[in-house]
Amino acid sequence: MPHSDQKPKIILEEFRLKNAPNDFGMADEKWSFKKFTKHFRIVIVRMDNCEMEFDLIGIQPAFANAFRRLMLSEVPSMAIEKVMIKNNTSIIQDEVLAHRLGLIPLKADPRLFEYRPEDAADGTEFNTLEFSLKVKCTNNKSHSKDSYRPEDLYENHSVYSSQMKWHPIGNQISVYKESDVGPVHSDILISKMRPGHELDLHMIAVKGIGKDHAKFSPVATASYRLLPEVVLTREVCGAEAALLQRCFSPGVVGLDHAGRAFVQSARYDSCSRNVYRYDEIKDAVLLSRVRDHFIFNVESVGAMAPNVIFVEAVKILRDKCKSLLDELNML
Repeated sequence: MPHSDQKPKIILEEFRLKNAPNDFGMADEKWSFKKFTKHFRIVIVRMDNCEMEFDLIGIQPAFANAFRRLMLSEVPSMAIEKVMIKNNTSIIQDEVLAHRLGLIPLKADPRLFEYRPEDAADGTEFNTLEFSLKVKCTNNKSHSKDSYRPEDLYENHSVYSSQMKWHPIGNQISVYKESDVGPVHSDILISKMRPGHELDLHMIAVKGIGKDHAKFSPVATASYRLLPEVVLTREVCGAEAALLQRCFSPGVVGLDHAGRAFVQSARYDSCSRNVYRYDEIKDAVLLSRVRDHFIFNVESVGAMAPNVIFVEAVKILRDKCKSLLDELNML
């Protein structure tokens, strides 16, 4: 990587943004594959089954934004598309109930399914999952007379996603388990009910993409921001150091044993520029953001791990590029 002073930066002044010296922006920069391969890196900062934070270093904003948009709207997932309502005497209207069911994330891996043709009357084991939900609320005859809690008075007073039952199609029973295709979370509240209320539903889940409906988006959020950079231009100590520390997010500025301020970790600075409110310390800091260093945060809804979602987005972009090149070669 180039030296810190050679990085393309945006300087955060008190009332404006400006390019760093010798940085004329990246929009008109001539593309160099050799330069790209030399500087580009992906660094995973933290990752678990649902969340991932990683850095894209040495890449142009257009690519970073392309990955974000692809993860949100073009990486597919499985979701409930149709709900056949045989009986609904709850207080939730049919269309609201169907919408709530569609937003329940499913564990089913979309890479194992095909897209269902729009003109298909019936689904197959390769493109459809079927579920049912049949619940009736009744009085609990054995409840304590001194209790007024709904969980003591009624049976099935709350309907949860765990009560959805999977109905295998064709050979699905030998390929999947219910724990592999059912709801990601078992405690998603679908409806509140009282005696006399009943739900009898049949649901069909298919493969789709987020640009058709948000329920098909595999991520709860996918966002990025530029890497903040905080540089102290002079020594700050004593009361001024404590004031400087309070101007930044926790962990950005630290104090050593002598009470001198130092930059502990600029990564999680919110870039609020609060330091410019104080004349005594505003000259002690140079704030900037690195133009080609993107901090990505991806939160999966649970069907696929966040690193898998990113890889799928890369594959989609690759296929789009191939399609464009094929079209151009045909001209």
